[in-house]
Amino acid sequence: MPSLFEPVQAGDLHLANRIAMAPLTRNRAPDAIPTPLMATYYTQRASAGLLITEATAISPQGQGYADVPGLYGTEQLDGWKRVTSAVHAEGGKIVVQLWHVGRVSHTDLQPGNAAPVAPSAIRAHTKTVLLKDGVPTFTDTSMPRALDLGELPGIVQDYRHAARNAIACGFDGVEIHAANGYLLDQFLKTGANQRTDDYGGSIKNRARLALEVVRAVADEIGAGRTAIRLSPVTPANDIVDDNPQQLFDYLLHHLAP
Repeated sequence: MPSLFEPVQAGDLHLANRIAMAPLTRNRAPDAIPTPLMATYYTQRASAGLLITEATAISPQGQGYADVPGLYGTEQLDGWKRVTSAVHAEGGKIVVQLWHVGRVSHTDLQPGNAAPVAPSAIRAHTKTVLLKDGVPTFTDTSMPRALDLGELPGIVQDYRHAARNAIACGFDGVEIHAANGYLLDQFLKTGANQRTDDYGGSIKNRARLALEVVRAVADEIGAGRTAIRLSPVTPANDIVDDNPQQLFDYLLHHLAP
């Protein structure tokens, strides 16, 4: 029987032990730029077999909380390079969690103060965090707009580009955040997705965007460096589905390849 402290192979990653640090959403990156303090934080935990970073926005549109990091600008990439270099210097392995929050956002956080985007124009009855006079403040999310069909290939490309950036920054892989009521989870579940096009209605259609994202990321960086986070029945961020067993049976069957 192996112990927690024995090595293990996870996809393409050889891990020194079987302990993983879960992603923890943090508000420690002003202007979405990782700081030297973040490098210290992750380096202190590098003896775990695998570190999964805090949720990291794939684009300005994907941001939903104040001072969370991004993975789309030069300064952000430079900040993450310092983090990965520090972790690797201590012998650790680190992957980044790729995040698009969808409707769990606020106009104050969106480019041009636009409405957040979602599969359907249904507001999430939950809160996000804004900075008001420098003080983190829980605030109701804004009413979203439904993404046009023609916008969805761009969302997929944002994930692909973020995955490419992750490897360029020195990350060992990525975890796609498709859980906890954020954008990909919103497309999966009936409580947030009332579309009538190819991305709504049937389970096959609602799973389409998540599968397209996983294929794009795996094509870009390799399936052995690609993970996905799922939460079939969590009510987090006002998310619900009418038939999660059938939905996730289908999704897992089609993720396997």
